Amino acid sequence: MAMIRRLSQRSAKVVLTIAIGSGSVAAFQLVSVKDEIAIGQQAQQELRRETPQVGDARVRQYVSDLGIQLAQHASGAHYPYSFSTADYAELNAFALPGGPVWVHRGILSAADNESQVAGVIAHEIAHIAERHAARQITKGTVANGLLGLLGAMLGNDGAGAAAAQMAAGLTANSVMLKFSRDDERAADRVGVDILARAGYDTHGLVEFMRVLGAQQGRSPGSVEQFLSTHPAPVSRVRDLEQLVAANPGGGRRTSAQFADVKRRLAQLPRAHAMPRS
Repeated sequence: MAMIRRLSQRSAKVVLTIAIGSGSVAAFQLVSVKDEIAIGQQAQQELRRETPQVGDARVRQYVSDLGIQLAQHASGAHYPYSFSTADYAELNAFALPGGPVWVHRGILSAADNESQVAGVIAHEIAHIAERHAARQITKGTVANGLLGLLGAMLGNDGAGAAAAQMAAGLTANSVMLKFSRDDERAADRVGVDILARAGYDTHGLVEFMRVLGAQQGRSPGSVEQFLSTHPAPVSRVRDLEQLVAANPGGGRRTSAQFADVKRRLAQLPRAHAMPRS
């Protein structure tokens, strides 16, 4: 029996490794939707303790309302999406597993219209809707040789217990993952679709990539964090232009609320610089 079990574990590792190599790892997720939500909520609590948020409640509400409006047009599991605004000057946005999205104040300051901000948020929603974090965590678990988790999958505890053990060891930093190039392309594609469904001019996402590219030339440090977890803006513009041409959306560009946010941001104290690790 012990020999059969060892062979079963070895076979499971081989199957999972082949699945990862072939791009079909989604069929072998170690992380359920429920696990994703729990991991994201744990990381969110940690980030809320450590991250300064924009002091103006109407700015925070604007980002939350815009995000919720966009998330209504996302497919897939019904995640408890939430949207927070970090009081950081750097241009960055990121998604945590299972629903939380963070937008830096620098994004709002740099954007010229609402469709650009909506494009950034839609891209992050797409990462969540497409379960990219679950796939990356699964890949990392197998690639790091955590055979204990594989054993648990084949034992009495089941895959859920394995995922729970894994989740307990994750921190906010460890779930802010660098997604693969394929994941980023998928998030752009799905993000453009979300924008179109929500009635926005999908050119906004392309425009903001150009804003980031220009900012990279003027002040590389302001986009350093973005570039550490996303492909370079220039490399994404051509693909985005093709996506937008095929799915232009309803044409909404901006709003009075966005103009009010810009005025309020201009009156706030200077945004924080991100701490250097």
